[in-house]
Amino acid sequence: MDQPGDIVASCLRDFALSSVVTFIDAAATGVPPVLREQWRAISAESVWLRPADWYHPAIDAVVEAVLRGEDTSPAAARLGAVRGESGVGIVETIDDFACLYRSLGTAVPPLAPMRALCEGWVAAQDASMVQAQCLDPETGLPTAEYLRVRLAETYGTAERAGQRPSRTHGLLLVDVAVADLDPWSRIARSAVVGQVLVVTYGKGHPMASLGEGAFAVLVERGPELGKDIAALRQELVTHADRLGVESLVRQPPRVWLEALPETHAGALDLLAHVGR
Repeated sequence: MDQPGDIVASCLRDFALSSVVTFIDAAATGVPPVLREQWRAISAESVWLRPADWYHPAIDAVVEAVLRGEDTSPAAARLGAVRGESGVGIVETIDDFACLYRSLGTAVPPLAPMRALCEGWVAAQDASMVQAQCLDPETGLPTAEYLRVRLAETYGTAERAGQRPSRTHGLLLVDVAVADLDPWSRIARSAVVGQVLVVTYGKGHPMASLGEGAFAVLVERGPELGKDIAALRQELVTHADRLGVESLVRQPPRVWLEALPETHAGALDLLAHVGR
């Protein structure tokens, strides 16, 4: 297992490597590095997971379009495709792109390049081979398959303890669906809800997107659960409004608790029903 000193050293090496690569590429392309370095720094500090893999020549095209006052949509589409091909999730891709505009003093990126970014990412995903994984790239949430496994563990633990899962746990269900969304809008909505759920419950918590704007979270029953549901509903509204995508989210979002059925099979049927 890595020791704290090893982890810190690794992070410093990643940072140093990314800086060297960035400045070498700046000299090669002729793109002024100031804006790009501001973008990289904000992203590395707040959203990007590994500084060493942030840079790609597609970034230069975006920066160049910004500096020339041109539409960044074509370059953003290429960057989205690059991120998708590299296995970067849609949430991290959007958050990173927003960091460019934060460096320019703009809280929210323009809609057209953001849409192009997402469309590029989708195209890359469609062109790649689908592989089983534990995280859904659109939302950053665990997959439905992972949630089903965690449900099986919950039922098994309750049975060994002589308890009924319906008394100890529930499925918190979220419905933000609105009609007739195009692929970009669907991805943007998924990213918004995924961000809120990850911030609220933490990475790795048993929850998943069920498709068509439906989400499920496995929760323990307790006296504060009612307040938690109300707070989650409000945060979904607030976050969508903050990002300018409130029209993509049902207003108000439906958030409610379903008691776990008595059997694991019943829980799986419930998830399938909600996801239709």
